[in-house]
Amino acid sequence: MIPGLGAILETCIYAPDLDAAEAFYGGILGLRRHARAGDRHLFYRCGGQMLLIFNPAATERPDPAAPLPVPPHGARGPGHLCLRSNDLDATRAALTAAGIRIEAELTWPGGGRSIYVRDPAGNSVEFAEARIWGL
Repeated sequence: MIPGLGAILETCIYAPDLDAAEAFYGGILGLRRHARAGDRHLFYRCGGQMLLIFNPAATERPDPAAPLPVPPHGARGPGHLCLRSNDLDATRAALTAAGIRIEAELTWPGGGRSIYVRDPAGNSVEFAEARIWGL
């Protein structure tokens, strides 16, 4: 066991069109943008964590302009991200008002509900009550 681990600091999804990702995550969801590096990556604050959105074509090779030698990394195809919602009914209403199609709504056997949508890159974005994990 590694001592001192406490929380996920950052998580990453991939999107080839960062303008569309920015319109969705910053415009529709209202996350606060931390940084953008051209067509390479987009970073958002989300509570006490960071959401990183990488263009897979750009991040699978080293960035010669990077101040530090961050290893290349990347993935292709849709991923999954779950955002905690403290008011799932208001979340559903806001998504619907923005023209976002609700893909699924679930009530979990252990308690709690989730709503699933797709972002412009096809990633599965879940909005859920924390109690789905007993939190």
